[in-house]
Amino acid sequence: MSDAVTIYLEPQMRRSAEAGAHNFIGKIEAVLGRAGCAVRFADEEERFNHGAGRALVHMKPPMSADTLVIRRVYAYPFWAIEASEKRWEWDVAQARFEAESVPPRKAARFAESWRRRMFGEAVPGRDGYVYIPLQGRIRERRSFQAASSLEMIEAVLAHDTRRDVVIGMHPKERYDAADIDALEKFEHRFDRVSVVMGQMERLLPRCDYVVSQNSAAAFFGFFFEKPCALFGKIDFHHIAANVHELGTDEALRLVPDLRPDFARYLWWFWQERSINAGRPEAEDVIAARLRRFGWM
Repeated sequence: MSDAVTIYLEPQMRRSAEAGAHNFIGKIEAVLGRAGCAVRFADEEERFNHGAGRALVHMKPPMSADTLVIRRVYAYPFWAIEASEKRWEWDVAQARFEAESVPPRKAARFAESWRRRMFGEAVPGRDGYVYIPLQGRIRERRSFQAASSLEMIEAVLAHDTRRDVVIGMHPKERYDAADIDALEKFEHRFDRVSVVMGQMERLLPRCDYVVSQNSAAAFFGFFFEKPCALFGKIDFHHIAANVHELGTDEALRLVPDLRPDFARYLWWFWQERSINAGRPEAEDVIAARLRRFGWM
């Protein structure tokens, strides 16, 4: 590979990359440089004027078949290089998880270490409630969703009539008056429903299980061995009760008692199927991903 690659980034991320301060992008630049490829950085808005040639974009739709997407895999230093910005189209989403292939003790140490790193001394437990972390556009059923978020909440309340239900609004999403009104109606109809803003770090360790479209909170719940039901397509669906595969009733029936091997899954997902930019072999893994897409 001897042609140039343009990497389109948000301004702050571009400044970090150009200063050599972004670990993952620095490793990409090193891999491309060894392959004889010149790298230039540009602001993400410039991608709309991109002509011919290879490019990398951060979390944005690819402009052409010569564009690859880089995206963080839920936490630093884990990253992905893919042909799509949609997580459910990624290679890991199509792969088969086989727990037996993962060393159990190493996986257990890995999962515990990362749980402590991200959540401190939070103590896992079960306090008798369902945690529903919301995202945005809660009144719409989008193309990757089996139901709208409001319909998802209705389904949980109809199926699980015993547990409390805590609905967590995402602090970085915008909810309009109609959204707020719809959520408040759940609180008025059911004494066991409460709606809060954020508070994932408090709610996740103590819930019985998680129900979500495809929130990262459901993935982080695996560190507390929290089973989840997913109404949306996503990359970490392998050990969840997947509504797209099982249907709503069956997924909600199964989820409270799911006991997959969470630690092995987390090892497989992050260490084997993502790029851990903090490890010495990261550049070799980056090169392998670029070869996967015919870049090297």
